[in-house]
Amino acid sequence: MKISYDWLRTLIPTDKPAAEIGALLTGSGLEVEGIEELESVPGGLRGLVLGTVLTREKHPDADKLSLTTVDVGDATPRQIVCGAPNVAAGQRVVVALDGAMLYPTGGEPFKIKKSKIRGAASEGMICAEDEIGLGQSHAGIMVLETELPNGTPAADYFGLGSDSVFEIGLTPNRADAASHYGVARELRALLRQPCQLPDVSGFKTPAQAAANINVTLEDPAAAPRYAGLLLENVRVAPSPEWLQRRLRSIGLAPINNVVDVTNFVLHELGQPLHAFDADQLAGNHIRVKRAEAGEKFITLDGVTRTLKADDLVIADTNGQPLALAGVFGGQTSGVSETTTRVFLESAYFAPAVVRKTAQTHQLKTDASFRFERGTDPNMVPLALKRAALLLQEVAGATVAAPVVDAYPTHIGSTLVRLRLPRVEKLVGQFIAPARIRQILTDLDVLITEELTDEAGHEEWILSVPPHKVDVTREADVIEEILRIYGYNHVALRPHNSASFLAKFPNPDPEIIRQHVARLLSGQGFSEIITNSITNSRYFETEDAPDAGLVHLLNFNSAELNVLRPSLLPSGLEVVRHNVNRRQRDLKLYEFGKTYRQLPDGSHQEQNQLVIYLTGNTAAETWQQKSAKSSFHQLAGAVQQVLAALGFPEPVSKPVEHPYLAGGLTLLAQNQPVAQLGAVSAAVLKRLDVSQPVWYAELDWDGLMRKYKSRLMAQELPKFPEVRRDLSLVVDRTVTFDQLRQIARRAEKKLLRQINVFDVYEGDNLGEGKKSYSVSFLLQDATQTLTDQAIDQVMNRLIQQFEQQAGAVIRR
Repeated sequence: MKISYDWLRTLIPTDKPAAEIGALLTGSGLEVEGIEELESVPGGLRGLVLGTVLTREKHPDADKLSLTTVDVGDATPRQIVCGAPNVAAGQRVVVALDGAMLYPTGGEPFKIKKSKIRGAASEGMICAEDEIGLGQSHAGIMVLETELPNGTPAADYFGLGSDSVFEIGLTPNRADAASHYGVARELRALLRQPCQLPDVSGFKTPAQAAANINVTLEDPAAAPRYAGLLLENVRVAPSPEWLQRRLRSIGLAPINNVVDVTNFVLHELGQPLHAFDADQLAGNHIRVKRAEAGEKFITLDGVTRTLKADDLVIADTNGQPLALAGVFGGQTSGVSETTTRVFLESAYFAPAVVRKTAQTHQLKTDASFRFERGTDPNMVPLALKRAALLLQEVAGATVAAPVVDAYPTHIGSTLVRLRLPRVEKLVGQFIAPARIRQILTDLDVLITEELTDEAGHEEWILSVPPHKVDVTREADVIEEILRIYGYNHVALRPHNSASFLAKFPNPDPEIIRQHVARLLSGQGFSEIITNSITNSRYFETEDAPDAGLVHLLNFNSAELNVLRPSLLPSGLEVVRHNVNRRQRDLKLYEFGKTYRQLPDGSHQEQNQLVIYLTGNTAAETWQQKSAKSSFHQLAGAVQQVLAALGFPEPVSKPVEHPYLAGGLTLLAQNQPVAQLGAVSAAVLKRLDVSQPVWYAELDWDGLMRKYKSRLMAQELPKFPEVRRDLSLVVDRTVTFDQLRQIARRAEKKLLRQINVFDVYEGDNLGEGKKSYSVSFLLQDATQTLTDQAIDQVMNRLIQQFEQQAGAVIRR
């Protein structure tokens, strides 16, 4: 939410710097995320002052230049060389002093420096209007008519004061501060000085009223209050500059004077308004009613929407919808250039009703933002009068009839009991009752009754105004007191302690996660964090059925409507984002949760670790050529993670994963813990990823369940290891993992390591055959191996390879 400081000061006058106001607001819970400086013209005319030309003489070395002396409010006049033909003694002029930055109309900015022009010193510049960005004319210097003293900033003369705009991160519970007046109310309590509402005393209704618009509330629970005002003689045109400047300062684009006034009042007072073309209201009658299920309605954006029975609409006498109440207007009843009669709506709608309609139709507007959180029913008539007076000023409107105000059941204040000892207990520090009374008064909270309980403790019965929608309990009132009192004023005790110590799991999953994260980061991987809410269309395909999707009931965007059942799509979005920006060589990993709905209606959450590889392994240099990322690099990273967790040699089998086109499933203790391979072309196309991606998915919860924190230390062997190599010709279907398992079963004592260092397939091996070149490391921890012992082990391995894998040993 954007708040203009200049606009704010019309409601609560203050001369405090914007930074100090920002700090006060942040301390009270309205976090100021940034302060932007706005200028009416580039540079804000900084360094430019008013001056008087004292003398003017011809430059001795240039026919078209003049030597002038100019009084700019200093003790000594300045000599300035001027090339304007109209410069003369006695003129009041605008002078750019040394160091000023000028932003000329249609030109590049430049800085004024002391210099010599044709041998004559010049200590500034007398300016034309185009040279300082105030117009197009370059016929001569600006000559002013003013009594302001020399040295007065030019910005003050032209009324070009700068503005500061606060970007406030408004939390959902602070609907009372969703306007300039709401922030002014907050500052009233913080600064302890009065703020004022806009003056509407000039609002008058006609002695002889025209035929008015009747209002019927058919669902008072959904629309407790609905007010309206009929205006005539409206001239729809562009807004005056001051109104356009106000709206632009908070990021709104001006449209026309009628719409701009409704937007202005919304952001000033927090009360949404809507303007109808009164000539389009059939029967001069407004009905606030529920929609008919299935009826069509065209909104202002030209979209035809199908309404539901829960939608609250503003309709005419025939029941034809004119607007979605509190959300969006209709195309046929909106104000146009030909509109001369306007019916202004100001209402209070039930927050839940507006929220449901906005979510159903995916419409988020400034009006729905406020109605959803709760507006002030007492602001309804004042906002209407404020808008009417402004339209009289900027559109020539006249009030044609009295205000219509349908308000069958008054919305009163909330009564809350406050026990003063409870304030100290929750805050942790004594606050004097007089200070509490002052804070409550500044927040519009009235003390209606003062009591004393049986123990002699003081209690107050408070009346909380309806604009404080989040203050309904004693704890809420104490939070309000603490916000204004100041969190920083609550002293820390010298010895803080807790009444219990939480149990820490052993092993701690977070420590293990950090260990694995450091391992992957050390290998050049970058950690990513993606949104757990994603798009359902990624999973509503044949290769990714939508069974088990966890749908969000109230989603803000159709693009984010389910909880992710897999981390892959959100990770591929990151890959796509980087590849599209020419960052094609990526090594990424992410720890995250997946979500699934089970057949019995319950929900399952699972923690996973996923790894992505795409592009080249390293940048090309003169020493080596770049190489594409491969499955084996991905498998190596996964193996290192498993080894770090105590699973050094998992068993593998072909992968069965809906998003992978081939790969492996790794098993630890006979349970699948990882799946890795190439992402299928269909998935890459669906996510618009233009290059191959290798992907690994590890069941982090399963690994944590099997993880054991035992640290096994072994003495380093004193005897050397021996290497022997074999070349095995086997069927193409035989995997190296099968050969490794055969070897491990055949020799459990001396075999330390088995590794494949070459794989060959060719016509000379025979059809359907391939050759593995395998190395074996043998070692005995108690003695040096003899040739006889080595030969016995190798013969046993050969025998088992021949019997179990049908291998032919190439000798």
